[in-house]
Amino acid sequence: MTDKSSANRRIVSSRHLAEGEGWELSELEFGLIVGFNAFSRWVTRCMAAAGQPDLSPLEILILHNVNHRDRDKRLTDICFLLNIEDSHTVNYALRKLLKAELIVSEKRGKEVFYRTSATGIALCEAYRDVRRQCLLEGLSPTDMSGTELRELARMLRALSGHYDQASRAAASL
Repeated sequence: MTDKSSANRRIVSSRHLAEGEGWELSELEFGLIVGFNAFSRWVTRCMAAAGQPDLSPLEILILHNVNHRDRDKRLTDICFLLNIEDSHTVNYALRKLLKAELIVSEKRGKEVFYRTSATGIALCEAYRDVRRQCLLEGLSPTDMSGTELRELARMLRALSGHYDQASRAAASL
């Protein structure tokens, strides 16, 4: 039985994208895919445990964004901060959050501003408590330090800029 060294093993989602130069990016993309799906599953289950089982991952992220820093937000602010191009999906999520009375809206001139309702604030706090109990308490300092997590976050934000630029280039083809 031969055991390939983990340094030589390529763990990718699409072998045809991992041939030749740049195969490491395909390995990273596979990590992003499984990480995204795990994160989506986590936020929905955390929110269900917090008391709101009917929200999609996008709706949960939007609720947390609206609640962020206790500042009113416009649709364009939310789309920009979450790097979402399709404002219709965000608008639909906002309508669902309004209907669930987790956020409130206020029209000022031509702009609509959103803020978290008292119910939404309480839900975000319950989510934070579940997150602390189920996620944070499960992380040990040997998993990743705070410094390493911050560096990884910085690298992911930088990588998102590369993907944004590549998507603009692909759209111009």
